Amino acid sequence: MAAPPVLCDSKPALLFEEVTVVRGGIPVLDAVRATVPIGSCTAIVGPNGSGKTSLLLALLGELSHQGQISFPGYGGERPRIGYVPQRFTFDRGLPLTVGEFLALGFQTRPLWFGVSPRVQKKAKTMLAQVQAEHLLRRRLGALSGGELQRVLLALALQQEPELLVLDEPAAGVDFQGEYVFCDLLDNLRCSWGFTQLMVSHDLPTVTHHATHVICLNHRVVAEGPPQRVLTPENLSAIFGLHMGMVSLKSMPMAQAGCTAPCCQPQAENTADA
Repeated sequence: MAAPPVLCDSKPALLFEEVTVVRGGIPVLDAVRATVPIGSCTAIVGPNGSGKTSLLLALLGELSHQGQISFPGYGGERPRIGYVPQRFTFDRGLPLTVGEFLALGFQTRPLWFGVSPRVQKKAKTMLAQVQAEHLLRRRLGALSGGELQRVLLALALQQEPELLVLDEPAAGVDFQGEYVFCDLLDNLRCSWGFTQLMVSHDLPTVTHHATHVICLNHRVVAEGPPQRVLTPENLSAIFGLHMGMVSLKSMPMAQAGCTAPCCQPQAENTADA
């Protein structure tokens, strides 16, 4: 495992400044301004079609955009990024084991020449990081949704990321599996020192795990700690009046070194005045 990255704690990890994406003449993202605090678990929430995945794709350089995406918390340099996609489509009939799949990220020679002991050991080590060592020899197509998510997370961690980006990480995972997976992410974030940015539809997951929330509906509706942002008024504005309430008691009180202006003590004092 790599040592935690050297961070500029006084600066945010990531800034979206006036980010605009237009597809087919229709604005998907409209002048998005948002902050991802360094060391945080930042969740992007919003209804279907609100531009959440498009914002991630713009960050990853996979979607052209206007505006600026910068990384002040890493000295202005683009950090190492690990990515876990929402969907991973492949032929489940392929005779490919999990170990061989992970080996594709380590070795350049074709798999039919075999996987070297060194690469096998590295793949096993990465699976152990996500508590999935037992899957090493399992066929990739035989994995459950939760098992596949762990393998994709192990693949993302191969990059030794400073910023881990996840699009609906709990998609296709049952309730218990989702809880375990999110706890695993929390532990990894604390031990590895990366910043986590994830898209999620699941408000219970967000309220329990996120330290910073960006509410998006083509543009930013609200941003800040979940205790301040996930209010009935904001949820109704984003999702509609049918959206149920969330409990403040389930939200984490720690803000994980949040450096966004809305999280600073002076902002609280101003609000209390």
